[in-house]
Amino acid sequence: MTNKTGIIILMADDDDDDFLLTQKALQQSKLLNTLCRVKDGEELLDYLRQQGDFKDNQPCARPGVILLDLNMPRKDGREALKEIKSDPKLKDIPVVIFTTSKAEEDIFKSYQLGVNSFITKPVTFEGLIQVMQTLGKYWFEIVELPAGGDRTSE
Repeated sequence: MTNKTGIIILMADDDDDDFLLTQKALQQSKLLNTLCRVKDGEELLDYLRQQGDFKDNQPCARPGVILLDLNMPRKDGREALKEIKSDPKLKDIPVVIFTTSKAEEDIFKSYQLGVNSFITKPVTFEGLIQVMQTLGKYWFEIVELPAGGDRTSE
């Protein structure tokens, strides 16, 4: 079995506290994955396409999973998800919506756009640890993820 601890999680979330709590929850969950962050949909797409601020300064490699918040400035998660899933070079990256929204419309629309999972952020740190453990077990122990793929732009 392949060692999956090197899989990168890319979190797209503008909330500093949510990022720090998720980072701590991953550590508490004893997941060895690298957690990288972008703060909005524009940065997310620049990161994935290695353009803009990420053209020559790529802090992390291609993610194995994207944790995507829906409500972000500049380009929200819905718009970013639509672009990711319509881009042949990016659409194979699993995307998990990780948001405070419980709106049925957001859930429905996200799945229509091709999201792999939709998770409402827990309200307690203990709940967040449990979610990170479950995510880790599912995405990094059970599921077979696609290999890195070609990240160069045309």
